[in-house]
Amino acid sequence: MKSLIKNQPLTKLFLISSSLCAISLFLFLTILLFTTSNILILNIGNSSPQLSTESSPTTIDHLIFGIASSGISWPKRKKYSKLWWNNKNMKGCVFVDTLPVEENDIKINIDDVSLPPLCVSEDTSNFHYTYKPGGLRSAIRVARVVKETVELNHSNVRWYVFGDDDTIFFPENLVKTLSKYDHRNWYYVGAYSENYEASHVFGFGMAFGGSGFALSASLANVLAKVFDSCIRRYSHLYGSDARVFSCITELGVGLTYEPGFHQVDLRGNIFGLLAAHPLSPLLSLHHPDITDAIFPNMTNSNSLQHLFEAANVDSQRILQQTVCYERRFSQTISISWGYAVQLFQNNVLLPDVLRVQETFKTWKENTVMAGIYTFSTTKLHHDPCKRPNIFYLDNVSSDKDGIITSNYKKSFRNCSYDTSKNLEVIKVVTNKLDFDSKQLQAPRRQCCDVLPSNSGHLMEIAIRECKYEELIYMH
Repeated sequence: MKSLIKNQPLTKLFLISSSLCAISLFLFLTILLFTTSNILILNIGNSSPQLSTESSPTTIDHLIFGIASSGISWPKRKKYSKLWWNNKNMKGCVFVDTLPVEENDIKINIDDVSLPPLCVSEDTSNFHYTYKPGGLRSAIRVARVVKETVELNHSNVRWYVFGDDDTIFFPENLVKTLSKYDHRNWYYVGAYSENYEASHVFGFGMAFGGSGFALSASLANVLAKVFDSCIRRYSHLYGSDARVFSCITELGVGLTYEPGFHQVDLRGNIFGLLAAHPLSPLLSLHHPDITDAIFPNMTNSNSLQHLFEAANVDSQRILQQTVCYERRFSQTISISWGYAVQLFQNNVLLPDVLRVQETFKTWKENTVMAGIYTFSTTKLHHDPCKRPNIFYLDNVSSDKDGIITSNYKKSFRNCSYDTSKNLEVIKVVTNKLDFDSKQLQAPRRQCCDVLPSNSGHLMEIAIRECKYEELIYMH
C-alpha cells in the first residue's frame, strides 16, 4: 500500500498521457473518415452523373415533343396542335418530309406561338421497306423522329413525348403523370389500341404512336445511338411505332401502360369512350378526322376547342367520372366532368355505369374480331327513350375562391314518359382537382351529392372527396 501511494504522481501522469493519446487518435480517425467519405461521394458523382439527385419537380420545360407530319398533311392538321401547343413554354419540332406548299406556312409557324416549329426529316432512302401487303415507306421516316428529336440536343430534358399531327395532347396532365416516374431510369410509357384486333396483331406491349408515348431521357439517349442499326432488322414491319417498339424491346425495356393515352381506333360517335374515362388524367386523343364531333351541333374543331375550355380551367379533372345517386326519384347520375352528365331514370349498379357504352363503330367491319375491344363495354338499349338523358357542357367558370362551376344543358329528345323532361340544366360545383402523388399511385374516385333544389328545371350537384369508408352505391 505504501508503495502505491509513493508512485501515485507517476500513475496520474501515465493516465493523463494515455487519455491524450486516445483523444488524438480519435480525432485523427474522425478526420480521416470524414475526408474519405467526401472523396467517395465526389467519385460517385463524377463517374455516374445520371445518378445525381434532382429534387425539383418535373415541369413542361423538361419535356421535348417530336410530332410526325408531312408537307401535305400539316396545313390541314396544324389546327389540332394549336389546341394544346404554346411556344412560350414548350420545346420540340414537327417533322415533315418537305416544307408545306403554302408560301406563308413557314412564316406562320415562326410568328404564331400556338404552332411548333417545323423540321425537315433526314433522308431515309438507304433503309429498306419490305412489308409484303404494301404500306408506306414513310413509316421509316416517322420512326426516326425519335432519333432526330433527341439529336436536337435540347438541355435539361427529362422526357421525350412523341405523337402524330392529329394527336391532341393535354400537356399539364402529361407533366403530372410523368412526374411519378424517375426519368433517370429507362421508361417507355404509352398505351395499346382500344381495338382488340389491332392490339392482338401488333402486341399489347407496344405503345401505339397515334395515342402518343413518352420515353425517359435516359432511355431515349441510348435508343437514339443504336436506332439506325436496329431498324434495319425490321424492314418487314408495317408501321413506325412497331419499329420503335422492337428496338426498345431489344434494349430489354417493356411498356409502362398509362390508360390516359387514347389511340381512338374507333369510328363515329365516341361519346361512350369519353363518358367512362378511367381513373387517370386524360393525356391524349387521336383520330379527330375519323370520329364525329364530340359535342352536338358543332364542327369537329369547335367541339375540341369547347372541351379545352374546361381543360384550361381544371385540366386534371377533365373527363373524370363521378357517380352519385338521387334518393327521392331513384335516379343515377354519371358526371364526366367538362364534357357531359348522364341521368339514368332508375338505379344502376356502379360497375354497370362504369362500362363503356358502344356508341361508336368498330375500326374495321366484317372481320373475325370486329366489335371486340380492350375495355368492358355495354350495348345501347334499342329504344332511345330508355337510354340515359345526356346533358352536354355549356360553360365553365372559376371564382376567386377557387370554386369551379360547370353547367350542362340537356340534349334534345322527345320521350313522353321521361320523368325528368322538365329538367334543362345540371349545375356541378367543385374545387380544382389535384392528382397528387398519392392519387397518382393509388387513384380513388370522388363522390358527389345532389343538392336540395326547388326548381324543376335545374339540378345542382357538388363533387367532393369521398369519406374514409364511404361507399358509392344505390340506395
